[in-house]
Amino acid sequence: MASSPETCDLRPASFDQCSELPSSNHALLSNRGAKDRNEDALAIHLSDDTLATSKGTVAVIADGVSAASFGAEASNTAVGSFISDYLSTPATWQTKTAAHRVLNSLNRWLYSQGQSLRDAEQGHLTTFTAAIIKSRTAHVFHIGDSRLYLFREGALEQVTRDHSNRNASGDCQLTRALGLNLNAKFDYHAVELAPGDTLLLTTDGIHDSIFHKELESILNSSACPEEATSELDALALANGSTDDRSVLFLHLPELPEESKDEAHRRVTSLPIPPDLDPGMVLDGLRIEKLLTASARSQLYVVRDEATGQRLVMKTPSANFSDDPAYLDRFTLEEWIGLRTQNPHLVKAVAHPAKSCLYLLVEYIDGISLATWSTRNPTPGVKEVIRMIKQIIEGTRALHRAETLHQDLKPDNIILDGTGCLKLIDYGSCRVASVAETHAAIPREEALGTLDFSAPEYRLGLSPDPRTDQFSLAVITYHLLTGGGHPFPKGWERAKSLHHFLNLSYRPASTINPHVPDWIDGALKKALSVRAENRYESLSEFLHDLNHPGATSGRNPASLPLAERNPVLLWKLISLALLLALVVTVLVE
Repeated sequence: MASSPETCDLRPASFDQCSELPSSNHALLSNRGAKDRNEDALAIHLSDDTLATSKGTVAVIADGVSAASFGAEASNTAVGSFISDYLSTPATWQTKTAAHRVLNSLNRWLYSQGQSLRDAEQGHLTTFTAAIIKSRTAHVFHIGDSRLYLFREGALEQVTRDHSNRNASGDCQLTRALGLNLNAKFDYHAVELAPGDTLLLTTDGIHDSIFHKELESILNSSACPEEATSELDALALANGSTDDRSVLFLHLPELPEESKDEAHRRVTSLPIPPDLDPGMVLDGLRIEKLLTASARSQLYVVRDEATGQRLVMKTPSANFSDDPAYLDRFTLEEWIGLRTQNPHLVKAVAHPAKSCLYLLVEYIDGISLATWSTRNPTPGVKEVIRMIKQIIEGTRALHRAETLHQDLKPDNIILDGTGCLKLIDYGSCRVASVAETHAAIPREEALGTLDFSAPEYRLGLSPDPRTDQFSLAVITYHLLTGGGHPFPKGWERAKSLHHFLNLSYRPASTINPHVPDWIDGALKKALSVRAENRYESLSEFLHDLNHPGATSGRNPASLPLAERNPVLLWKLISLALLLALVVTVLVE
């Protein structure tokens, strides 16, 4: 696919702005109809390599509502703002999330512009259809009666549906439009693509004047995108179209997918550094000491000779030099650390000139939470909750970036000299925007550490933020009980849902009598085997940890038997009825 970092932002008066973009696989055309001005707008953004994975290619078309006073302004604003704002969203957001947030904001702004008019429906209204091509999926967002078609192997399929009705006189009236209501309802489609597909976006000046079979025939017979768009425009005009006529043609001869060999070359373009000894210098970084070494990686304390800054360097193990999945995840770890900012998340540090494969993070002068727990087997409850609050804040920052940590445990949390806790090690993280992208390299779904990971991993279920919530609850229990586990019997052997449901929660208060009932209740809820029974959010979990008598945090032991064990209750009732019946028979 042709690629360019520029945005081709088409306006009726600036159509020629796109002439410098490669056009071998795409074409755009917009002509004014019988009105004084063209109220259509269309654009295409062809991502360069730096945005291809996180943002994809964006194609947008809009048709300003002719009955509105500011239809042209609305369509121009919608097209230009959507592309620029979407490209500015965090790279960790899923495509659907990013586009919907941009569209909702854009709709509210257009709607607000119409509120100053006597009739808001005469304000800033436009149809809107966008396709974001990311890997092998087209994410389609649509409102109004502009259209998107998929042309594959000679057959044309209309993907979107028109939000319009025809009145008795045959005139078309929109039932949905951008800027019409405060809360707009957009259609969303995830269309699986194949090499050779073509996407066609049109406004009603084209598709209302050309039969479906005629559209299909022109696409089959045209030699190139420019020819196809010109023929569609000419046919619509010949068939009596008086409306603005706009067409966006995007052919996809190839899709942004690497072969395994190409992907392996990408992640192994830098060599894995050898074992490093104190005093050695690599890329201006002097090795001070080895922190830890495992079968998967090494951690060193280093000092930047140029700035004097102390850092931690992580290097991959040479054992994985021929494992592209491991190396791909290693590079992702740095990407996450550079894009998530929070006082309770360790910061990654970019290095301008790497000669080897490694990542750098800030140096934290402190100890792991595991070490702290060993040294403090009977901490105060309030102190533990203060610590958990910090860990939750860091975890929520990851979740806002649609990233799951997936390996929350005391060893991955550092306590510095000021009492600040920071999450480290993003090697097991799952980023939604990356997970949704087709990859030539199979991405392993990291299981995390058995004692602290949620049942979902062993059950093969999709993780979500409540998966990290489970791990946080285990950490809380671990700290409160001096290293205890909430499910001491059978946890390690559990492999099926039946096994997990048969496990019994051991109240933390049985180990540490200073743990109040409400905290045990909150922990048990957050540790539910079924994710849907846990808290909806980490803020709810933290609230119940801090508030005695919270409804959701009642100690199970204090609940009525009907709630704790309804089966046992009915057995006891049945037994009582049976005894009463026996006594009655004997008396008679």
